[in-house]
Amino acid sequence: MANIKSAQKRARQAEKTRKHNMGLRSRMRTKIKNVIKACDAGDKEAAAAAYKDAVPVIDSMINKGIVNKNKAARHKNRLNKRVRALVV
Repeated sequence: MANIKSAQKRARQAEKTRKHNMGLRSRMRTKIKNVIKACDAGDKEAAAAAYKDAVPVIDSMINKGIVNKNKAARHKNRLNKRVRALVV
């Protein structure tokens, strides 16, 4: 643990932020998994609905600085490709 008072405060703040970010990241991963599960089940409507639900969450993670914009775009592209494959 840090000895200086300001360093102690920064350590507390960093831990609080880390826990908050973990929750946000977990929510994003859950939304992604929901799309994948629906696609694996072959349910077109559920997969499309899960994808529509996941995209705003993924986009909000970009604005919060949780994920890089390219990583988010990669996730959205791969999920969209899975959903489109069901429609064909």
